Amino acid sequence: MGDYFATVARGLEPLAAEELQSLGAKAVTPDFCGVSFQGDQPLLYRVNLWSRLAFRILVKMGEFPCQNAAQLYQGVQRLDWRDLIPPDKTLAVTATGKNRQLNHTHFTALQVKNAIVDQQRQHWGERSNVDPQHPDVQVNVHIRNDRCTLSLDSSGRSLHRRGYRPAVGAAPLKESLAAALIKLTEWPGDVPLLDPLCGSGTFPLEAALSALNIAPGLFQDEFGFQTWVDFDGALWEEVKQEAESARKAELQTLVWGCDQNHEVLHQARVNARRCGLADQLRFFQQDLDTLEPPADSGFILCNPPYGERLGNREELGDFYKLLGDVLKQRFKGWTAFILSGNKDLARHIGLKSAQRIPVYNGSLPCQWMKYELY
Repeated sequence: MGDYFATVARGLEPLAAEELQSLGAKAVTPDFCGVSFQGDQPLLYRVNLWSRLAFRILVKMGEFPCQNAAQLYQGVQRLDWRDLIPPDKTLAVTATGKNRQLNHTHFTALQVKNAIVDQQRQHWGERSNVDPQHPDVQVNVHIRNDRCTLSLDSSGRSLHRRGYRPAVGAAPLKESLAAALIKLTEWPGDVPLLDPLCGSGTFPLEAALSALNIAPGLFQDEFGFQTWVDFDGALWEEVKQEAESARKAELQTLVWGCDQNHEVLHQARVNARRCGLADQLRFFQQDLDTLEPPADSGFILCNPPYGERLGNREELGDFYKLLGDVLKQRFKGWTAFILSGNKDLARHIGLKSAQRIPVYNGSLPCQWMKYELY
């Protein structure tokens, strides 16, 4: 039974804990920006393949008191790395967190790397090469107050990068955040869903993947654990086969995305094609002010622009008012969810929200606002 830690976006810890429990994780405990849990090797593979919300799945190797560089070096040296990182495996170390004396992540990572390769030299007389881009083994060191946690990163690149989305718009929503926001709407999967400002299609794509029970990790080329000494190829094929068998053939409803920009719609269609959903999703070009509801009722999900980067305040205020007017006048019987990172702009919508859920988009505090349209 291994000790694992799933890193997630701030505020999504309870939702990620639910997801991990549904995948069979044990001793699930939400923490700051992550969830600790326990499980066996099949679970480690399954969580990497199936998690829609996590960034990385870390395998905890050890924890010890650590106030300074000397204690860090000694603590790393006390762990036996021989079965984990033989000299023929490349290595990289990432560091997060800090305390009073260890306040530079690059220095912390260097100390850990030195302690590991010194142990290799003592045992084999040779050491691993460092490969910061594609290491065989990625070590993660986390300093919190006066404690150090050492882990192996089983995911490789961040799981939010699904692999289906080489094409993104001007201000893309992370796939993992989109998946979390869809979960928070309690969309049942058999009711029409529309994103009227879809950009490169993240909401419709993540909604369809969820409704069709498609494991998001199926689009990844490779995970970190596949280059580990203890990688079990037969078990991994079994876990992947299980996921392939679990996918549903067809959506039970219509899922659309529209945008006024034909270039980002092209990106959305490319992304849909890459995850085999080109014939199941509909992306069309439409200005917001001429948008008509494509069904009598359904869910609207959208992430309107709210940063300086995407337009000036006055224009954006008018745009939010237009969004509110279109929803109010034409979408009676629908339920709308709007992500807002700007309270002043949100007021321009002119509708009373039924619910406001605080979330973070990166480091920006936002609200996921629900509107019942009567």
